[in-house]
Amino acid sequence: MGKYFDELDTQEPRLRTRAQFTALGKQLQQAVSDCPGWAVHLADVDLSSIDSESALQTLPILRKSELMQAQAQQPPFGGFVNETGLEGSRVFMSPGPVWEPQVSSADPWQAARALHAAGFRRGDRVHNTFSYHVTPGGFILDEGARALGCTVFPSGTSSTEQQVETLATFAASAFVGTPDYLKTVLTKADELSTALPDLKRAMVSGGPLFPAMREEFDQRNITVQQCYATADLGVIAYETHHDGAVVPGMIINETLIVEIVKPGTGEPVSANEVGEIVVTRMHPDYPLVRFATGDMSAFIEELSPCGRTAKRIKGWMGRADQRTKVRGMFVDPSQIQLLRKEHPELSAVRLIVSRSNDKDEMRLKFNTTAGSAVVENAALVDTLKKLTGLSGQVEWIDKALPNDGVVIDDQRELA
Repeated sequence: MGKYFDELDTQEPRLRTRAQFTALGKQLQQAVSDCPGWAVHLADVDLSSIDSESALQTLPILRKSELMQAQAQQPPFGGFVNETGLEGSRVFMSPGPVWEPQVSSADPWQAARALHAAGFRRGDRVHNTFSYHVTPGGFILDEGARALGCTVFPSGTSSTEQQVETLATFAASAFVGTPDYLKTVLTKADELSTALPDLKRAMVSGGPLFPAMREEFDQRNITVQQCYATADLGVIAYETHHDGAVVPGMIINETLIVEIVKPGTGEPVSANEVGEIVVTRMHPDYPLVRFATGDMSAFIEELSPCGRTAKRIKGWMGRADQRTKVRGMFVDPSQIQLLRKEHPELSAVRLIVSRSNDKDEMRLKFNTTAGSAVVENAALVDTLKKLTGLSGQVEWIDKALPNDGVVIDDQRELA
């Protein structure tokens, strides 16, 4: 395997588009036949006529809230999965909750192509710090790395000292995890005076890779690239290198059809306009048609100088809704609202997400009902962690929180 993962990386864009849309009509008909949820969602549509991007744009958007509602009514998958293809596989549950299957493939979430672009090769020893528990995060890149012929240590979320020890003992050449956690592990290695001379590259995701962080990693001679991935779809887009530098934006993964639409609609944006990422993936086990990710980005019109010919997006540019990723985990407004059910003395809540010392921080601001007992802050801290899986601080506010519908206020500067 050379500079490119395979011949698809450099195929003529028109041939890629023709292959995708020539097969799409039949794939949609099969999805409706195999998955009753899709039969309902795409009822009364002539699927055989869906053979172009403009035809695809006539189909309804599927939003995560709709998928969650269908799953609640018909657990676990709401009729949107062909479960006969999942025998011998895994299922996961992400915050929401949203149930996701591991589809049948040697590289179920299409991570190998992104890892290859980041320099991962057969024989690399990969230290994977994404969680292998409940959500598919750890498995997404684990499966991709092993498909490339890498050896993977599934470190998951063990203690930072243990991460440093195993990185050194395993002589890992590559790291997988969030950008924040890579920085944390390297800082801990410095504190412990533990050298990591074999660590040369990393693939990060689950949080923004800030320019200052990338510069620090470069100074340590660790080449770091990031990919944009979701639990539902796997790796949607990824960074590449050219002439020793990271190319701006991210290449869209093969087999995926990505649209960018005006938030809350299915209408395409104008050139260079920021909008919501909508993805179509026609895997026979779990087809997703015009699935709205809730993430924002914009297309880059020019082809990448790295030689890959797929479309590019500018990367992750925030959320179209209030669902917010913190330390690699999504926090949903519904989780925050559940605090008021478990603590009836709360009259209003707002989660502030900020950044300090290159780390994401959460602070729950709250009002209490008139005459209610003083809230036990420790209990509220525990409930916040139980509901979100993340630690945070809490703060009582005497002044009434604004009645503006904002539940999660993301104050991080993500540019």
